[in-house]
Amino acid sequence: MRVTEMNWMEVERYLEGDDRGVLPLGSVEQHAYLSLATDMILAERVAVEAAEPLGVPVFPVLPYGLAAYFSAYPGTVALRPETYEALIADILESLHGAGFRRILLVNGHGGNAPAGEVAQRWAKKKGDARVAIHHWWKAPRTRAAADSAREGGSHANWMEAFPWTRLAHAPAPDGSKEPARITDEDRAHPERVREILGDGSFGGVYTVPHEVMSGIWDVAVRETRALVEGAAWDPDPERQSP
Repeated sequence: MRVTEMNWMEVERYLEGDDRGVLPLGSVEQHAYLSLATDMILAERVAVEAAEPLGVPVFPVLPYGLAAYFSAYPGTVALRPETYEALIADILESLHGAGFRRILLVNGHGGNAPAGEVAQRWAKKKGDARVAIHHWWKAPRTRAAADSAREGGSHANWMEAFPWTRLAHAPAPDGSKEPARITDEDRAHPERVREILGDGSFGGVYTVPHEVMSGIWDVAVRETRALVEGAAWDPDPERQSP
């Protein structure tokens, strides 16, 4: 259930019998022809669909993340690492103060990986909290489903082109794009990243049939739900996927 559809009294009653909570992590950044909000849309949606049948609260997605390497593309919003790390720690502290002890971070953006390290340090200091980070798109079963459907699922190509991230008024072109690669050195220079990527896609086919994406999404929801339901999370948030 979405926290946006609850009041504080309902959260208090929930915490009398359960201590699980879910926080989606996203990013607002270029995704070629897809929505700039793709990462936050997918993280929140998979979290909600996974947790809702279990009655576990899902907090609003944290929309901004670490995306400085895309900052040459208008519309991208990037936080400084120290800002992001402090924000994650503050949110976890607030959830703990309310009574949440098992917190799942459902991440939708690869650049947000440092959130796992922040969560690990925070949980170790608390002692009575367990936190896991779930990178939904590369969790084992979801990645296997994507790879079996088609090779080359990557940033801003077919792998992220769900009905809810596509823009009806600005459809992606037909066909595919030659794969592009950016190095760590390139990432330090946003203008260079834009020069290499052009429209922003990492290459490959832009879209695949709806039934293919639907099958991958079903796996992603079930895999995420298994984590929320079990909640037997390792204190090390990087060893979280089933």
